[in-house]
Amino acid sequence: MADENDSSDKTEDPTQKRLDEAHERGDVVKSQEINTWFMISAATLVLSTFSGSAGGGILMPLRNLIANSWMIRADGPGLLALAQSLGYAMLAALGVPLLMLVLAAFAGNLVQHRLVWSGESLKPKFSKISPGAGAKRVFGKQAAANFGKGLFKVIALGGVMTMILWPERLRLESFMHFSPGMILSATTSLIVHLLGAVVAMLAVVAIADYLFQYRQWYERQKMSLQEMKEEFKQSEGDPHVKGKLRQLRQARMKKRMMAAVPKASVIITNPTHYSVALSYERGMQAPVCVAKGVDTLALKIREIAKQHDIPIVENVPLARALYAAVEIDDEIPVEHYHAVAEIIGYVMGLKRGVFNRRA
Repeated sequence: MADENDSSDKTEDPTQKRLDEAHERGDVVKSQEINTWFMISAATLVLSTFSGSAGGGILMPLRNLIANSWMIRADGPGLLALAQSLGYAMLAALGVPLLMLVLAAFAGNLVQHRLVWSGESLKPKFSKISPGAGAKRVFGKQAAANFGKGLFKVIALGGVMTMILWPERLRLESFMHFSPGMILSATTSLIVHLLGAVVAMLAVVAIADYLFQYRQWYERQKMSLQEMKEEFKQSEGDPHVKGKLRQLRQARMKKRMMAAVPKASVIITNPTHYSVALSYERGMQAPVCVAKGVDTLALKIREIAKQHDIPIVENVPLARALYAAVEIDDEIPVEHYHAVAEIIGYVMGLKRGVFNRRA
């Protein structure tokens, strides 16, 4: 029941990360019928193309062996040399056909999925020996599909063989009167014809089986809403952790700003909401924002400014504009140069006046 509930909860399409993880585990779409089709197709091609050359390559060494059998040494080294020469002859005759079959076996897997290097399938799992899992494999969808597929193949193969061989029944009866060479040639042609029909029939089975296997595999990869959330947390970060980090960054920035306020040249403020602290020294290209804030933080900036005798200038539109346009430690935008220059000049004039009076 738990398994059924888990499966019913998995209603979301898998993410690309989920599919990549399945591939790394070796869980990929695999239709054995695709492999079978490639192997039989390759065997048909080999038989139709290389049967003559391969047969001749095997026939000549055997004919020479029989013709010169009296010259063969029966001791150990002689028999070893004979086995090596026959092996080389077989390899030369069958090397290309065998290579084509090997390539067909690889191609049958590569057309279904990219290469997989995983030892996951070799790990011992309780589900492989579990009676419940075994019963599910025997009576599940996959078992029913395999049974239907096997039954269809037997019926279809029987029908194909009947359609091809029945018209040839009289010719087959006459084979007993043919020479061995003629029988071999006629049999090869008939087998190639039969294999061609089998390949065409299996193509339909292979395509249908691949679509079924792909659907089964895709359903296995589906995710529940909880799994989607967990994956999002892993890929994008836990929202709670990100919130804490954002709070820490804001606290550090606030502390740094409060430490920089006493170094400011002027505080431009909207008395009720905004405060922007600017620093300017001779030789600087433009004033730099060292602190800014709204509401409570703006009030705190003004309090620190009063404690350190930093001039506070009220300019509602300029305070709002600077707060929106400039970031901490950045120079003010060009469009505000004139307005800020007037304020800086005013503040510097006040400082000179105070200095002169003290002098």
